[in-house]
Amino acid sequence: MGSAYAKLGGADGVGRLVKIFYDIVESHPNGMPLVKLHNQGHGFSHAREAQFEFLSGFLGGPQLYYEHHRHSNVKRMHAHLEIGQMERDSWVNCMNMALDQMAIDKEFKEWLMSRFRHVADALINKYATES
Repeated sequence: MGSAYAKLGGADGVGRLVKIFYDIVESHPNGMPLVKLHNQGHGFSHAREAQFEFLSGFLGGPQLYYEHHRHSNVKRMHAHLEIGQMERDSWVNCMNMALDQMAIDKEFKEWLMSRFRHVADALINKYATES
């Protein structure tokens, strides 16, 4: 298949995916939990840049996040935030919608989403407690 980075269209394709994703996050009701997280964190401008850098390396392209931050550990990147099932689902749903706008084939989209869901699951650090 070659790298997912190349199949997505290289830097231009990853940049387009990040733009579409964050435009959805900032405008769609499914993105509201992420808006709250980003308002607690470093903001959207930082998030757009960091996600582009991370996805570039994650998808098999240049390791930009690592070059700038000397690590690419997603748990460490998000350690300052409380991420529960709602935030995870919000991210996955918004990414699914973004990929729908990317004009990629169904198999490639499913492959990407399986990897994205795996990472999103690993970021959950807030668990519901029973009363």
